[in-house]
Amino acid sequence: MKPTRSAVPEGRIGRLSDSAALRVLTSGVLRGFEQIPAQRLETVSTPPPDASERWNSDAIRDLCDEAMQRFKDDSPAASDAWLAPRLHYTLRMTRAEATESALWNFLALCVAPDFVQWRWGRWKDGDRREVGQAARFCGPWFTQCFSRLWWAAEIFRDGKDYGPAEIACRNQDVLNTYLRQELVTYRPAARAVVRMLEQEMMRTGRQVNALTKLAFAASATKIYEVLAPDDPQDFGALQDWIESRDSAMAAPGDRLPLGPDDGGVSKHSVETLVEWFRELLAVAKVRGQKGEGEGAEATPLDSGNVQCRQAGEEPLSAS
Repeated sequence: MKPTRSAVPEGRIGRLSDSAALRVLTSGVLRGFEQIPAQRLETVSTPPPDASERWNSDAIRDLCDEAMQRFKDDSPAASDAWLAPRLHYTLRMTRAEATESALWNFLALCVAPDFVQWRWGRWKDGDRREVGQAARFCGPWFTQCFSRLWWAAEIFRDGKDYGPAEIACRNQDVLNTYLRQELVTYRPAARAVVRMLEQEMMRTGRQVNALTKLAFAASATKIYEVLAPDDPQDFGALQDWIESRDSAMAAPGDRLPLGPDDGGVSKHSVETLVEWFRELLAVAKVRGQKGEGEGAEATPLDSGNVQCRQAGEEPLSAS
């Protein structure tokens, strides 16, 4: 009998259903004792929806290889800020398309499973990497290895400027806490959080966690659209940017690429929310802060917090 050939052309980003992905994520695979059955997955994958260059898997594979090389002497978590904007620039699509979990499953299991193991795995017995959560391969958008980075770049960018997204992705507390909140897709709120990090109004992971949770709770009585309205995005410009992928250059490695010029976030709305968030943070109970709970200073974000997340653990500062 001839072997069944893959339905996905080589070098293309196909689709892999949740059920098919979860069937191969055995404890042996997650613990690093077994190889991911690549040929089996290829036979149950489906082709991309069109022949556009944006479904080129080689470009994503190149980004993963470069990230692992660039950050080989650093914590794998440090690669998030570099990879997120370049993944978003390369994998151009609408938010509706990005909700398709089958796409992210295919990237994680058929294109770059070694990257998922490198980013989220821990060395065990000196010769294998153990990934603690199957959700890093196939899981919610805010947990899955690639979707969390694409969505972080989408949520925190300011129009074509990926600078705010890069800042947000340097902070694991933002990625692990803010992305889980309902207010996450509201652009002025996301930009206000980054502004507070930029201006060092927040300097610890515990402050980020405290503010994020309190701001979400307060949103039940404060209507963001009234308090700090968001300017409408130019969906025509977004579509033009998506369609230009076929002729676009590869994402630069040493400077940020340019995202879609579909409209920036209202500066007035950002300033309004920054002021409100400052008031919330002033009354928030920050775990570990002097005068609250443990009575010790919280740890700076760019030192201990990032270093303690070598793999797939949730942030130590999360309450």
